[in-house]
Amino acid sequence: MFSSQAEIEQKYRRIRRELTLSVIGLGVVLLVGTLWYWLIEGWSWIDAAYMTVITLSTVGYSETRPLGDRGRLFTVTLIIMGVISIGYIVNRFTDALVQGYFQIGFQLRQQRLLIDSLSDHYIICGFGRTGRQIALEFATEAIPFVTVDSDPESVQAAQQLGYTVVEGDATLDEVLLKVGVERATCLVAALPSDAENLYTVLSAKALNPQIRAIARASTQEALQKLQRAGADAVVSPYITGGRRMAAAALRPQVMDFVDGILTGAGRELYMEEVRLDPDTCPCIGQSLGAARLRSQTGALVLAIRRSDGTLIGGPTADTQLMAGDLMICMGTAEQLRRLNQILGPINSKLPRPPKHN
Repeated sequence: MFSSQAEIEQKYRRIRRELTLSVIGLGVVLLVGTLWYWLIEGWSWIDAAYMTVITLSTVGYSETRPLGDRGRLFTVTLIIMGVISIGYIVNRFTDALVQGYFQIGFQLRQQRLLIDSLSDHYIICGFGRTGRQIALEFATEAIPFVTVDSDPESVQAAQQLGYTVVEGDATLDEVLLKVGVERATCLVAALPSDAENLYTVLSAKALNPQIRAIARASTQEALQKLQRAGADAVVSPYITGGRRMAAAALRPQVMDFVDGILTGAGRELYMEEVRLDPDTCPCIGQSLGAARLRSQTGALVLAIRRSDGTLIGGPTADTQLMAGDLMICMGTAEQLRRLNQILGPINSKLPRPPKHN
């Protein structure tokens, strides 16, 4: 058995609170002692503070000035209060040191700073079998992402793999805000329950209407409900897996080729999508033939999706390039880089060809 991330964080916050309160308590005792010697005994500020400090520290120095019975009784009380306060602080500090809570606190702060610094990142909700594969793909392509899961074992597994992970319920707004959903580009809901995925998509879309939400569905009914809830893409492992297995049986060479260019596993060809930005793309308004993308880069334009959703498969040389078009291209890593440089030479991201071995 091991403590969950939430339990560890709770223990760290508790011991930090206890240390803070005990230090404040010691400060109050110091102030009370100083005020007593100053106001009641009539000493100067320096003498009062000095007497209070040597009394609390129990160093054994003699009295700064002679004290009566009342003053000595107060001094005894001050010594007892000081011993209790300092002893408690030492106990809490030693416990925190032995248990490694200071290191945990440092790690929590580092994680919080890392998440707060992320922008245009991806969020994976659920680190089960599906979530782990998604995380592996993202890590392989150097995509910044954060994982969310409520299961301590899954959280520990993600930590062991070096992923940034937050333990919590992804259906809750506060957890999504904690992982920066308002700054994220895409959220993948890969939780085991269709209801959880539905709530997660609804919450994410409410907090960030521009986020792209991809959800996992177990049934056809859940798939339809997730689409109505605003999911941009819904994937059913059973339906998709069945179709791919049938295609692999009927058209094995086609599936082998498609899998190769999608994953880059042992291949030289990759597929990438490039959006034409009117602020950076010099080819907008030209025909595909006039842009000479094929001759300049060697990359092949397989399809173009217009901003209104219209898909043009196998575009010809006469096809016009328009602002907001999404071009689906195929080529080697170098060809796709050259294509990206032509279509977006200023402030554009390089394509991310998969790096599978």
